[in-house]
Amino acid sequence: MVLDSLKKGLRNTLKKLVGASIIDEALINEIVRDVQRSLLQSDVNVKLVLQVTNKIKERALNEQPPPGLSRKDHVVKILYEEIAGLLGEEKPLPFKPGKLNTVLMIGIQGSGKTSATAKLARWLSKHGYKVGVIGADTYRPGALEQLKMMCSKINVEVYGEDSKDAVGIVKRGMEHFSNANLDVVIIDTAGRHKEEKSLLEEMQSIYDITEPDLVLLVIDGTIGQQCYSQAEAFHKSVPVGGIIVTKLDGAAKGGGALSAAAATGANIMFISTGERVDDLEQFSPTRFVGRLLGMGDIKALLDMAKQLEIEADEKKLKRIASGKMTIDDFYYQLEQVNKMGSLRNIFEHLPGLSTAVKEEDVDVMEHKMQRWRFIIQSMTKDERANPDLFNASRIRRVARGSGTSEREVKELLTQYKKSKDVMKSVKGRAMHGLLKRFGFGK
Repeated sequence: MVLDSLKKGLRNTLKKLVGASIIDEALINEIVRDVQRSLLQSDVNVKLVLQVTNKIKERALNEQPPPGLSRKDHVVKILYEEIAGLLGEEKPLPFKPGKLNTVLMIGIQGSGKTSATAKLARWLSKHGYKVGVIGADTYRPGALEQLKMMCSKINVEVYGEDSKDAVGIVKRGMEHFSNANLDVVIIDTAGRHKEEKSLLEEMQSIYDITEPDLVLLVIDGTIGQQCYSQAEAFHKSVPVGGIIVTKLDGAAKGGGALSAAAATGANIMFISTGERVDDLEQFSPTRFVGRLLGMGDIKALLDMAKQLEIEADEKKLKRIASGKMTIDDFYYQLEQVNKMGSLRNIFEHLPGLSTAVKEEDVDVMEHKMQRWRFIIQSMTKDERANPDLFNASRIRRVARGSGTSEREVKELLTQYKKSKDVMKSVKGRAMHGLLKRFGFGK
């Protein structure tokens, strides 16, 4: 999980607040000190930390809770709002329907810009946009090949040339895509440093000829508070409309990166949280802080589930929901969880579960699910369609073929039957139904 140390610190603070019998000035001072410590350890700027914690203290001591809200809940709400405020605002993408929208990707060399370009193309494609990409990084060897390789996996066309003329490549790329019936063209430019005058001039020239609808600055989350000076320097050359923060998975300086980027006034639009092309999420300060505090993020989970349903086989879903699923359908559920990244990723988005399920239990569940996939792949078509065919010899054959034990094969068959029964019994109950659909039924 992104910002692991900050998450632990803030959740411990929240537990202290929720477990308190009275909310007095001494407790609020203690809470404020805990929040300060957690933010400073995550590399958030000292001045920003003092500003936000002073605001928390002032509001907690002086504001009267609205009718129907307890003082304790009101302080939790203040904590949530002020930390979210530290990370900026959420704004929609500025794309207009019926025209070709242009996104210009800029950033320091080594920030993960080419990967972020492919990830953004994937994210936009999943959200209904038709996308093309122009590879205009003429300085880094292998940049175009990397871009083409990543985009070929997601069926997005890349225009590029074996040339050093980045401005010419962009011009010809825009002409190439002008009649391609696309919604968005993303331009990957060369990584640069604020001192490199020629590269900054090249970036300015590309900006002038494309007049982009959105300039996205890609910043490496591991550099922490230095994000501020980087964003400021780029903003002087071209108007930065949004920021993508990369390499946040396990970054100790992630809090510094997010707060510094937000302090520039350019909104953080996306965060990259892993290596896969799907590991890009639209950034919402309120949802992000909700997950940090362990309040969960039902909306994010439902968004992921909705996206999977768009891609899903409707007949399968109907069979699963009616409790008539086959083992093929059970395998399909395992694959849907795999598409979402990991069980830990799903649990992070669920109130209560993110703190209730132990890390080691999640690891055991993930290991089991991986083994189950091997087992199902070793079954015959008839066995997957009709599990009642299984007897001792069939179980023995599948165990040998999948490199697992007979006990594991029996366990999978038991879990399949339970999931089938559960789907029947919870039909229509949204949240339970959602969880059971992904194979968590007991």
